[in-house]
Amino acid sequence: MPDGTIWHGLKRLYKDNTGYDLKQLLIGAEGSLGVITAACLRLSPKPATTGTAMIVVESPSAALSLLALARDIAGETISAFELISEMSLNFLSETLPDIRQPFAEKPGWMVLIELGMGKGDDPAAALETIFTAALEAGLASDGVIAQSVGQRADFWALREHIPVANKAIGSISSHDIALPLGVVADFIATAPEKLAGFGDIRINCFGHLGDGNLHYNVFPAKGQSKSDFADHRAAIQQTVHDLCVAMGGSFSAEHGVGRLKVADLERYADPAKLAAMRAIKVALDPNGIMNPGAVLR
Repeated sequence: MPDGTIWHGLKRLYKDNTGYDLKQLLIGAEGSLGVITAACLRLSPKPATTGTAMIVVESPSAALSLLALARDIAGETISAFELISEMSLNFLSETLPDIRQPFAEKPGWMVLIELGMGKGDDPAAALETIFTAALEAGLASDGVIAQSVGQRADFWALREHIPVANKAIGSISSHDIALPLGVVADFIATAPEKLAGFGDIRINCFGHLGDGNLHYNVFPAKGQSKSDFADHRAAIQQTVHDLCVAMGGSFSAEHGVGRLKVADLERYADPAKLAAMRAIKVALDPNGIMNPGAVLR
């Protein structure tokens, strides 16, 4: 910070509308505006009861309809809603065969849904109601509700090992994107057509469907190496990001801009926003010593 200033406002947890939100500014700056030396943590009560299920859906569109249905039934008790593709399951079988999979025949798409409820509530019953309604609406074709802590752990082990399997396969290009929920299904349907000209590839699409966050990763066909596509990597990444931004989404969701996406920020960000960011950077870090090269050149 210039002149040795310390922002004690970071300690505030209550609503404060007295000017610019400096806390959020620092949080979004990825260390490029200052150093956070202390923080306060607000804790939320742990759900008294938890229920977890895997539900097979026909398509990402059906998964979105299932999300809406689940919200109608369970409201804000939905703590996770993860979209998982057949390619994710194939990669797990290929690289981590010991990971238990819930269905004998791999579905094209499925969701992992978890409810966190209060004392006296029955999340398993709520999940059964959701599944029954999904069957009647033609949104689901199969499903399993965790009957024990161990089975719930198996469900989450499957989801959490997808990135491990991806790493073992070796991606040509990985994308952390976010889209408005209304266009997620269209993006998933359209993107492979845009990428078809790059050769024989595999796409593993999964993510946090509840907030429109997708991990959209492009891999070489089985028997090929990512090095075979080295000349196409930049073009593949731009193709995915171009489509995402054209559909109203963001090329950077969970993982920030860092150094790898500086050029993307320059390509897609509003020029007025970039100018404001650069002005703030100069004002707060005139010597350019805070995480140089991150977010802005």
